[in-house]
Amino acid sequence: FANEKLNYEIVYHWGMIWKHAASATLSLSNSGEYYNTALVAHTRSWADKIYQVRDTLTSTILKKGFKPIKYVKISHEGSHYGKDIVQYSYDTNASTANCTIIRKDKDTRHITLQTPGQAYDMLSVFYYLRTIDFNSFIKNRTIKSTIFSGRKKENLTVKYINVEKIELRDKSKHIAHHITFTFTQDGQTKSSNDIHCWISTDSKHIPLLLKGS
Repeated sequence: FANEKLNYEIVYHWGMIWKHAASATLSLSNSGEYYNTALVAHTRSWADKIYQVRDTLTSTILKKGFKPIKYVKISHEGSHYGKDIVQYSYDTNASTANCTIIRKDKDTRHITLQTPGQAYDMLSVFYYLRTIDFNSFIKNRTIKSTIFSGRKKENLTVKYINVEKIELRDKSKHIAHHITFTFTQDGQTKSSNDIHCWISTDSKHIPLLLKGS
């Protein structure tokens, strides 16, 4: 990846209402053998009055093997404050996460998570998916991985839907790969509704649109 900074509008949709509720910036910088990535999101002034959000996610990724090294999520959401720190370590056949969980007015907790094979976090997984050549995929092909969120281990299934034409809020039109994310615990219980994502078909593989509940 080259250094980049991508800006997004987060739109609240309910019935006939489409309202620009928050803004987010996704950035990556090269630092020797590492990528430093960040996602910063904040609600707009009108939405602050309903539910203020200030979230920052950072992930340091080793370029060789595309392995996450450290993930930090700092969340200010309403009256909630939380900080999750995930430190990765690896052996031949497994990924281990040493997690520190910090919450306002609560004791700091430490949790260890482990999984066979490679694991990612909620930020590095988007960059991992951008390394994949979806041009060679057929409809309904899936990729499975593991996500360390800081508090728990989740199974991620990415399903390839198709190449589609989409139109963004600025009226620009794009050809994009449509994929979905399904998060489950123990491979059965869904953690959330499926997330739909559209990624540009060019060599940059930029996430253009994301839809989720």
